[in-house]
Amino acid sequence: MAGNRILIVDFGGQYNQLIARRVRECGVYSEIRNFDDVDAAVVKDFDPKGIIFTGGPQSAYGEGAPSIDDGIFGLGIPILGICYGAQLMAYRLGGSIESAPTSEYGRTEVTVDGKDGILASADDINTCWMSHTDYISEPPAGFTVTAHTDDCPVAAMEDRTRGFYAVQFHPEVNHTRHGAEFIRSFVLDVCGCDPDWQMDSFAETAIKEAREKVGDGKVLLALSGGVDSSVVAALLAKAIGPQLTCVFVDHGLLRKNEAQEVASIFGSGGQFDLNFIKVDAAERFYEKLAGVTEPEQKRKIIGEEFIRVFEEVSKQIGSVDYLAQGTIYPDIIESGLGKSAVIKSHHNVGGLPDYVDFREIIEPLRMLFKDEVRQLGRELGLPEALVSRQPFPGPGLGIRIIGEVTAEKVRIVQDADAIYREEIANAGLAGSISQYYAALTNMQTVGVMGDFRTYDHAVALRAVITSDFMTAEAANIPWDVLQRVMTRIVNEVDHVNRVFYDLTSKPPGTVEFE
Repeated sequence: MAGNRILIVDFGGQYNQLIARRVRECGVYSEIRNFDDVDAAVVKDFDPKGIIFTGGPQSAYGEGAPSIDDGIFGLGIPILGICYGAQLMAYRLGGSIESAPTSEYGRTEVTVDGKDGILASADDINTCWMSHTDYISEPPAGFTVTAHTDDCPVAAMEDRTRGFYAVQFHPEVNHTRHGAEFIRSFVLDVCGCDPDWQMDSFAETAIKEAREKVGDGKVLLALSGGVDSSVVAALLAKAIGPQLTCVFVDHGLLRKNEAQEVASIFGSGGQFDLNFIKVDAAERFYEKLAGVTEPEQKRKIIGEEFIRVFEEVSKQIGSVDYLAQGTIYPDIIESGLGKSAVIKSHHNVGGLPDYVDFREIIEPLRMLFKDEVRQLGRELGLPEALVSRQPFPGPGLGIRIIGEVTAEKVRIVQDADAIYREEIANAGLAGSISQYYAALTNMQTVGVMGDFRTYDHAVALRAVITSDFMTAEAANIPWDVLQRVMTRIVNEVDHVNRVFYDLTSKPPGTVEFE
């Protein structure tokens, strides 16, 4: 990928991950760097074929606003500015930026005036996603306006002679019609990138690099059974085989049969040559959680107890040379790039645990997005059921059980969830729903089963559609499917007499219950 990549300069935009993903969807490698860490020398060293400036919350003309080294404009490298990036480009090159008389937010009808550049695939009136209070009132010399709205005179502009393009809207979000095609045109046509970012070649390179780095050393990995850690295990197993030890802690809060599935893949007789240690710690976790109902306290207890268990096993193993982690690119970005805002801290970013004796961390997935990790898992031969596994929170079912966690409640939610998943798959809906699961509410209700009065638990079903998990809508599951799920849960899962379907979007709700 050397010399065939796109540099994305982050000015604090909320969609910076989406921009990088859209570039990689073109088959081209991209990296995000904070604006404070980028100057002409850095760009030359990175050697990109193109640069993208992201959006951001500030005014390009404001005191202390994020800016860029003017030398970058003289390198002869094509640049695409998006939202704030467009305004910054205009401001630094001699155009005018003003506070807009009318701000534009959300879906906006954009009139396209020129289709000779990156907007070639646009509709004459193209629906785009806007989010700005300033606008470009006068473009710099050499630029041609290629799109406008009723309230924004420069919705897009370009200077094809210098390879500079700017759009006030956000082409990276799904709400912008043809947006991905606009980015593709810039990356492939304007920048001349070759679509050579493929997971088969990445797998070969990553295995070779891991083998060379580790040498004859030993590696330890906390294997959760999730997609990220499983792909790391598969990759390192192919690179170094039995020099890798995987510790799998079954805390009793996994989905039904999940622990057995992980052991069948990575344990004795599985498809990978590695050392696999399974720790059955369910009762230990249930004891720690007894009487606890507050969500954050449950999370803290589960996280700390996991560390304690892993620490104990690590001491038994003794000294290792490397600790492997399933850190992926969104973890790095969300934990803060340079001086960028921290969206959320990740447990596997930014610190070395002091309870394991090792000299360095290995993170072979740290530059990959989730969809790329799944593709890599397929290349490494992991079963599709594992590679396609939906997101599962670190605390597991501990936060899908409202209130106190007990072994009996875990059994209920495991059985209900398994039925729900089976019926969703039978209906052919699994691939169209972003995430779905059953949770156990903290209420009991009166019911009638046969000739008897019951007073039992209520299960809630959750299913959402989302592209990025920043926002989500409840999935429109057919009524007959929900009825089958309800009937089976009430008839087959002891101590459940009522089933709800959660219609809440995000916001105001969240994808998980706690």
